[in-house]
Amino acid sequence: MKKVQLKNGLRVVMEKIPTCRSVSFGIWVKTGSRNESPEQGGISHFIEHMLFKGTERFNAKEIAEQFDAIGGNVNAFTSKEYTCFYAKVLDEHLPIAVDVLSDMFFRSLFDPEELRKEKNVILEEISMYEDTPDDMVHDLVSEAAYGSHALAKPILGTEELLQTMEPKHLQEYMRQNYTVENTVISVAGNIDDSIIGLMEKYFGDFNNKGQQSSIVAPDFLGDLKYYRKKTEQNHICLSFPGLQIGADNQYAMTLLNNTLGGGMSSRLFQEIREKRGLAYSVYSYHSSYADCGLFTVYAGTAPKQTQEVLNLTKEILHDVSVNGINESELTKGKEQLKGSLILSLESTGSRMNRLGKNELMMGRHNTLDEMIARIEEVTMDDVNAVLKEMFKKPYSLAMVGSSDRVLSGIRRDELVI
Repeated sequence: MKKVQLKNGLRVVMEKIPTCRSVSFGIWVKTGSRNESPEQGGISHFIEHMLFKGTERFNAKEIAEQFDAIGGNVNAFTSKEYTCFYAKVLDEHLPIAVDVLSDMFFRSLFDPEELRKEKNVILEEISMYEDTPDDMVHDLVSEAAYGSHALAKPILGTEELLQTMEPKHLQEYMRQNYTVENTVISVAGNIDDSIIGLMEKYFGDFNNKGQQSSIVAPDFLGDLKYYRKKTEQNHICLSFPGLQIGADNQYAMTLLNNTLGGGMSSRLFQEIREKRGLAYSVYSYHSSYADCGLFTVYAGTAPKQTQEVLNLTKEILHDVSVNGINESELTKGKEQLKGSLILSLESTGSRMNRLGKNELMMGRHNTLDEMIARIEEVTMDDVNAVLKEMFKKPYSLAMVGSSDRVLSGIRRDELVI
């Protein structure tokens, strides 16, 4: 891994992988739904869409044709804390990808007619999301955990806020947040030192300077949220306080997640799906943010089975909170984590993602050997320390379904240790 700063201060992180013929290139910006004011909800995601809708040189169709013509892929995504525009192409076509993506980044037109059409596209995306209760419940549990804090807001925004946005609003948001300090270029694949000259050519004139956005950590509220919707299943999430990005015990948290619901051999999957057949989908995951985190368990099941699934989930969580995990689970989890880590590095896309996110959110990088060593060093005491943090407050609970009968009488402090 190599890190350089262009003459204007823009950070570029790169990794040479001479054994492959592809290159993944990404522009990372440290702004997402968390950085939006209440009136701006969804603007980061809207900008992500609009950068594909035409520049001074290319219209929307021509942008797509540029990448189709070289057999490459181009896309983007918006999260709560960052936005990424990326492409994956053959090494010989990297200059084309950089040319087009930089043009989108610096010279998008935000044409009013294209803006109007894209509003409708995003409204359809919101409608699709609202028709997917197993997605909706995850945003709902964030609201139960963080209340009115920006981290609880939906990335897509709302129809009401979207309709008020005009080109000037998007351009002003970019001026404030798409700054040199907030931006990182990440490249991984079959590259050489000429990449630095390529970056200077296309990004060296980037001079929009500013301060990195200030953030305020949310309080974990441990609330309950219910959304009534006619569904065949009840969709349930329980969330607990987690760890921030780069926390000392991040690998202990990952090992704990693997044991509880991170795979097919996990306790939740084996007990609820395999042994009893009560759910098709049941799992857990950990979300890390700049200053906090959430550990979440999800299950979707028929209304008549919801109470049993909820009881079993709480029993499994109670058992691990009191007794921890065993040595076999710790050892298996370490091997599982090392394997998934090494396999992920076989993709230039995943390497580009890791470089970009690490530089943007932490400003530091660990080698593969360092990461494996840290995984090996995780002890039972580390896992127990994570458990103590997770279960120190009443959990947050969210459900999307046709009846909230099973929620009556729930004590969300029942797992506190």
